[in-house]
Amino acid sequence: MIGRLTGILLEKQPPHLLVDVNGVGYEVEAPMSTFYQLPAVGERVTLHTHLIVREDAQLLCGFATPLERQLFRHLIKVNSVGAKLALTILSGISASEFARCVQQKDAASLTRLPGVGKKTAERLIIEMRDRLDDMPVELLPQTAEAAAGNAPSNTAERDALSALVALGYKPQEASRLLQHVDTQGLESEAIIRLALKAAAS
Repeated sequence: MIGRLTGILLEKQPPHLLVDVNGVGYEVEAPMSTFYQLPAVGERVTLHTHLIVREDAQLLCGFATPLERQLFRHLIKVNSVGAKLALTILSGISASEFARCVQQKDAASLTRLPGVGKKTAERLIIEMRDRLDDMPVELLPQTAEAAAGNAPSNTAERDALSALVALGYKPQEASRLLQHVDTQGLESEAIIRLALKAAAS
C-alpha cells in the first residue's frame, strides 16, 4: 500500500496530478479540495494517498491531509459509491457541509452533486451518520479560496471546462456553470471553485 508521496509536482490538471518521486512519476487523482491547496508546478508537495487495486487498473488517490483521506475511505465503503464518485463528492462540497447534510438528513443538497441521485443521497445519509462520529470534521479542509499564483494562461477556462466534465458534469451543464462565473484574470482552479459553488447554490 502506498500511503504517502513526497516529491516534485510536475503536472496538475484536475482531477489528475503527476508527482516525481526520485525520478519515478506517479499519476494521482485528487479532489478539488486538495487542488486548492497545491503549490505551483515545480515545487515540492506531500500527498496522503490511498491505492485502489482492480483487475484492470490501479488507481492512486491523493489528498492534502490524512483527515480528507479518512473521509474518502469512509465514502468508498458506502454501497454503490466508488472512488470516482467519492472524489466528486469531496470536490463539490466541503467536509463540514457534507457532515451537516448527513446530520440534518438534507438529501436535497447532496443530489445537487453530479452522480448523486436520490437513492444514493439517502444511502449516504444512513451509512455515513455513524462513521462521521469519530472524525473531527471541523478540522477537515474546506472548499476554500484557491491560493494566489501566477497570471492564468489563456486556456484557464478551457481547462476548467475539461475538469468539470472529468468530475462528472455533462459538457452542456459544465458550460452553463461557467457562464455564471467571471473568469477574467482567474486560474483554472479558481474558476472551478466558483463553478462548483454556483452548482451547489
